[in-house]
Amino acid sequence: MEVQMRKKFPDEFKAKVALAALRGDKTMAELAAEYEVHVSQINTWKAVVKDRLAELFSSPSGGAEKMKDQKELIEDLYKNVGRMQVENNWLKKKLNLSLDERRALIEREESSPVSVRRQCELLFCSRSGFYYEPMPVSPEDQAVMNLIDEIYTKWPFYGARRMSRELKSRGSFVGRKRAGRLMRLMGLEAIFPKRNTSKPHPGHPVYPYLLRGVNVNRTNQVWSMDITYIKLRQGFVYLAAVMDWKSRYVLAWKISNTLTSDFCVEALKEALGYATPEIFNTDQGSQFTSEEFTRVLLNRGIKISMDGRGRALDNIFVERLWRSVKYENVYLKGYETIPDAEAGLKEYFDFYNLQRHHQSLDYKTPWLVYSGLEVAQNPNPVA
Repeated sequence: MEVQMRKKFPDEFKAKVALAALRGDKTMAELAAEYEVHVSQINTWKAVVKDRLAELFSSPSGGAEKMKDQKELIEDLYKNVGRMQVENNWLKKKLNLSLDERRALIEREESSPVSVRRQCELLFCSRSGFYYEPMPVSPEDQAVMNLIDEIYTKWPFYGARRMSRELKSRGSFVGRKRAGRLMRLMGLEAIFPKRNTSKPHPGHPVYPYLLRGVNVNRTNQVWSMDITYIKLRQGFVYLAAVMDWKSRYVLAWKISNTLTSDFCVEALKEALGYATPEIFNTDQGSQFTSEEFTRVLLNRGIKISMDGRGRALDNIFVERLWRSVKYENVYLKGYETIPDAEAGLKEYFDFYNLQRHHQSLDYKTPWLVYSGLEVAQNPNPVA
């Protein structure tokens, strides 16, 4: 039996692919096809580059000299401190992450102070799961995901069983398990009233829901944030937005080709350029429970509120926003590339904020209510 050798890639190639992923102008499916590399491998390289970019500027002598001496420093560290302390310091930095994020941060290089086997043990990751490389999303799954997006936007209370039946009625024979798997990949969960039986991610605190019975009667009292799936001609992206509850004003939005916390943090920081809300509401997704995200809020003295999983109406204003975005823009435009989507969504959010009249706002625009002006003068479009 012929044993297939694991393909090795030059460091220059890894850096090129990782930087292409960081630019964010192509979907992961497009990058995988262009460079003939698994999506999971691209995600790993992207995470490594992001984790180490700061090292290039951490000393006046520059990153090259630091990397050159890294092996000697690690050997000295073993001698002076010992293996246990090295492992503890390494673990503190990386434990408060989701499973996918922990897997992405495992260091394969020989210069790593902790072996891959030990890293997997410390991060509660199986080695088989770490080395497993799933296939990119197939064109067939992509077509089903696009259908799921349309169905979920119209009926967000559909779970995997109902979704499967609806897909079959449209000529797409997809079983319940496959429908559920694709919904999880898209970050979708049926919305319906139920007890909160979800378990928080290990190391990620989950905050209580603070808005029950609260009368939201002023701007910057409550902001909320959510993520949705946007289909493209080849692949898909994720869209995150921050909204003021009182005015429905979209303060900031970002799109990303990966479902990680960094683009959510970017959108949050941009929104905080307007004001500081009293309460910030999200769901319990790992992007929002991560230490990187919650630290930004806590440092500003903002109260954190989180929906119960599957809770109806907890974040209803953002759900309505997604419906408007998709029916009034995404489905009509049929974006082909990420730059196309960014340009089109910017145009739509400017329209939504500055010109679209809302019945719930007495037919005023979100900007008019958010600014407190009778006539909006020189409004700043959301970037």
